[in-house]
Amino acid sequence: MKQYKYNCLNPIAQIGLDGLPDNYIRTEKFEEADAVFVRSAKMDELVPGDGLLAVARAGAGVNNIPHAEYAKKGIVVFNTPGANANGVKELVIAAMLLASRDITGGIDWVKANADDANIAKTAEKAKKAFAGTEIAGKKLGVIGLGAIGQKVANAAIELGMDVYGYDPYLSVDAAWNLDHAVRHCKNVESIYRECDFITIHVPALDSTKGMINAETIALMKRGVIVINAARDALVNEKDMLDAIESGKVRKYVSDFPNATTAGKKGCIVIPHLGASTEESEDNCAVMAVKEMREFLETGNIVNSVNYPACSLGVPNKAGRIAVCHKNVANMIGTFTSLLGNANINIDAIANKSRGDFAYTLIDTDSPVPPQVVSALEASDAVVRVRVVK
Repeated sequence: MKQYKYNCLNPIAQIGLDGLPDNYIRTEKFEEADAVFVRSAKMDELVPGDGLLAVARAGAGVNNIPHAEYAKKGIVVFNTPGANANGVKELVIAAMLLASRDITGGIDWVKANADDANIAKTAEKAKKAFAGTEIAGKKLGVIGLGAIGQKVANAAIELGMDVYGYDPYLSVDAAWNLDHAVRHCKNVESIYRECDFITIHVPALDSTKGMINAETIALMKRGVIVINAARDALVNEKDMLDAIESGKVRKYVSDFPNATTAGKKGCIVIPHLGASTEESEDNCAVMAVKEMREFLETGNIVNSVNYPACSLGVPNKAGRIAVCHKNVANMIGTFTSLLGNANINIDAIANKSRGDFAYTLIDTDSPVPPQVVSALEASDAVVRVRVVK
């Protein structure tokens, strides 16, 4: 049985690590690892060892991992989409309630008047300052209907809100999981113009960074509440502060504390608690370990952010090789020719591409000898060859 060395750059929930069998050996040295588990640690400055095969992020966002550079080295990067979705959903619901009613202001008033012997009577006069509005009957716009967005949308329907959803890449599975009452918008401008609450659930890409800015805020209803539990880079927060000052935006709730918004008027800033629940951390750890084991032990890829999903099921033939390579023409022909010339019969093959890179799994009726592996590696377009079995 092959042994694998793994390293944890952050504490990973034990329930996940308990899923690693005895042939997985923990190392505290990053450069020794075959596999790395990470949560929020910044990996840009770390130099991976030549043996590093994969990184599993126990969470959804991968901004802390140089996954594009890792693809060039044949290092497969995984995330755990949906594992923390319920925790983030619940925080978004709480954010709507905190923003629509000045609950925190009222709590602070009680703390400040804790020594008042007649606080119950005083509170009846003071509470008017903290009155707000209810969320039932209001319009909620959900931008991004992935694992988290669809849960938020469905929960808001149950709370009596009118929900509008926008996602140009809405998958069939996501569509099936959405409550039929969610109104699907064909353009995001409809969300901006129609909704009393707007919550964002998209990744931080070049195309989405700063998507909430002075121009898009100008389209919104006066008194709108904006919630950001996705990534702070999605919002131009200086523009947001200007919009709060002018009264255009009633409240901005962010789960990403920084010097721009912390303590500022109209901002409710939460210390990145979206996925900070015991259940979310457990779910992410379990999912990350399963993905890592599947890749190391079978070569199959599920939920990678830099290589395509690709599977040949359980390896039940004499050999299996996995090839990370550039997405260029005639690679399959190259592989099959090399194996054929070595009298190695191919039983099954799977090939998938993603952007500039592709991944090929090949099952063979006999073991693949080292000289054939070397011949495969000799191709300029091949990034890495691994003998899985």
